[in-house]
Amino acid sequence: MANDAAILLRPMAEAHDEDLVARLRVGDARAFDETFARFRSPLFGFISRMVRRRDVAEDLLQETFLRLARHAAGLEPNTRLGAWLFTVAKNLVHGYRRWSLLDVERLLELGWQPKPASTSPYDHALASERSARLELALSALPGKYREALLLVAERCLEPGDAAAILGLSPEAFRKRLSRARAMLQERVARLEKDPSR
Repeated sequence: MANDAAILLRPMAEAHDEDLVARLRVGDARAFDETFARFRSPLFGFISRMVRRRDVAEDLLQETFLRLARHAAGLEPNTRLGAWLFTVAKNLVHGYRRWSLLDVERLLELGWQPKPASTSPYDHALASERSARLELALSALPGKYREALLLVAERCLEPGDAAAILGLSPEAFRKRLSRARAMLQERVARLEKDPSR
């Protein structure tokens, strides 16, 4: 009975994570579908804003869920599913950046100049004036600050989980997040005053 009360007192998402993890560990396909439905949008938003290319974001999102499928049986029973998925996504983004940097350097050495990417329907959806300013300001932030903001944006992750993903103490993460928010506000305000910046 006391164990039942403890379960009821835990946050709903944590109890739901434990249920999903238990089902994922035994290969329950419906648990995978539920996990995909629950985390697809926030993960895609995080990845796409980090890599700024829809096609790459889709590939990295798919790879994130493939890693879950491959490693589900080895998840610890108390795994916080959101934190685990965002950690995988973050690592994939960093890996992509390393390889894309090497590819660009190699292509430039060969004298190849890339053609500008055409705008996609996704880009058009973001083209409203306010969204464009926000995206511009966000993209101008140094990577560690942009990453901190995106991990907690729209309450995708709790700050404690985001801190763990980044390997920071909760206090260090709070400071980084506070600094990131201040930098973003300052950049947006500057863009609103002078859109040509």
